[in-house]
Amino acid sequence: MEMNIEEIVKQVLAEMKGAPAAQETPAAPKAASGEIPKTARVAMLTALKHYDIKEFPIPEVGDDDILVKVEGCGICGTDAHEFKKDPFGLIPVALGHEGTGEIVKMGKNVKTDTAGKPVKVGDKVVTCMIFKDDPEITMYDLNKKNVGGADVYGLLPDDDVHLNGWFSDYILIRGGSFGSTFFNVSDLDLDSRILIEPCAVLIHAVERAKSTGILRFNSRVVVQGCGPIGLICIAILKTMGVQNICAVDGEQKRLDFAKKMGAGMTVNFKDYKGIEALAGAVKDAFGGHPADFAFQCTGSPVAHANIYKFIRNGGGLCELGFFINGGDATINPHFDICSKEITIVGSWVYTLRDYATTFDFLKSAKQIGLPMSELITHRFPLDQINEAHETNLAMAGLKIAIINE
Repeated sequence: MEMNIEEIVKQVLAEMKGAPAAQETPAAPKAASGEIPKTARVAMLTALKHYDIKEFPIPEVGDDDILVKVEGCGICGTDAHEFKKDPFGLIPVALGHEGTGEIVKMGKNVKTDTAGKPVKVGDKVVTCMIFKDDPEITMYDLNKKNVGGADVYGLLPDDDVHLNGWFSDYILIRGGSFGSTFFNVSDLDLDSRILIEPCAVLIHAVERAKSTGILRFNSRVVVQGCGPIGLICIAILKTMGVQNICAVDGEQKRLDFAKKMGAGMTVNFKDYKGIEALAGAVKDAFGGHPADFAFQCTGSPVAHANIYKFIRNGGGLCELGFFINGGDATINPHFDICSKEITIVGSWVYTLRDYATTFDFLKSAKQIGLPMSELITHRFPLDQINEAHETNLAMAGLKIAIINE
């Protein structure tokens, strides 16, 4: 095959430098306006800390399926764990579960989303859980089954479809016995749609916290950890009307952002030596009182062990930071739990109902002026997904997103 002039020049320059000619990343497949291309690019994690941009044929859309053109997807902490260590043993895998996009083709049997809202070509959607092993699950299932008993797009083993994650040009939402759930979110802007999945995690956590009967409007609440999860937690509490919020973290920039999200006070743990001094600082932030309720959002065993010291007798704790096995925490059950009669709830991801609540939260947060979109600090195109993940690992920003043109 003949090489064009540009390719020859590139090769000559590369040989002059003593390096092999660079291989270009496949460009996004082109199609006439309104037409669906024959192939789609997928960012496939093929080795630890390395994605390859692969190109696959777009499969046939079945009577119960939906083909979605991806607009954007956030990088989650779970993606970071998979990128670094592949703890789920999925490589090669198409990742990305905080995604959203536009329906470009749908099967004849698809009429409504999981909540019963009508859908059509051109609508914007997000996916939720996949209940292929439990098809009896419903939107308002009384068992409140969370994602721990289900799958999600972006964490599926690779198969002959390949378009299984949101880090791609297109994703195929499979219907029928595959058990997909999805929602029409055309009334939300792109940034809000990208934030739905992480916000649902915190909606679920706050609902778990409310079940203790301790979290109220006038509660003194401490949020430990001001990454995206902790910051969203603060925003939800603020939207609910909770005014007395103290944020704890070791990065001043994140603490400053916590104030923008609704925290009235902040404590930088790097300014204090030892847990007693740190607990004293949190108490001082509340005017000499310990917290009524605490949210532990860090995933650090040391942070979990410390947080009991922030909470009053009869107070409450929601632990949601451990999305994977982060190791053991050392506590003293007598002093930390029993003698203080602390009520503890664990929270892990979300339910279908939490997704529906999340849509209303995002609208309310916008109405009261919380800067939710500012959580997305970096935006990368799909072909720079390796750089995007490295930026995420370096904690150079808050929420890192892949945005398609």
